[in-house]
Amino acid sequence: MTRVFLDANVLFSAAYRKDAGLARLWRLKGVELATSEYAAAEANMNLDTDEQRTRLAKLLTGVECVPEVADAPGLPDDVSLPDKDTPILQAAIRAGAEYLLTGDVRRFGPYLGKTIKGVTILRPADYLGRRRKKRRSTRLN
Repeated sequence: MTRVFLDANVLFSAAYRKDAGLARLWRLKGVELATSEYAAAEANMNLDTDEQRTRLAKLLTGVECVPEVADAPGLPDDVSLPDKDTPILQAAIRAGAEYLLTGDVRRFGPYLGKTIKGVTILRPADYLGRRRKKRRSTRLN
């Protein structure tokens, strides 16, 4: 089972439109989705309509929500994130996620494709592409 942590912007995008492509993350086999209370609250706050918030609430029923804790793991000295994004990576590490999916290229951009304390940071499209490539190579072997 692969554990995948979802940033607030991924949750937001999956809930924003009824037919959002990111909703397929919830249908992946062998994947356990996680997020944090912090990310879920941020996504909810940024949605505009009750319909979107209802979609988010339904999506969150299929996601483990990691509570915030005071003793969050420290980040390596060479990792510098804004204060509002640091708790996202810390929660992904604490959740034991293999991947952190984010659409925030501006803040997480320097770390995309890199692994920090066991968590590989990717855009959702890159993660889905890796899965397709892996499945294809498995079928060919």
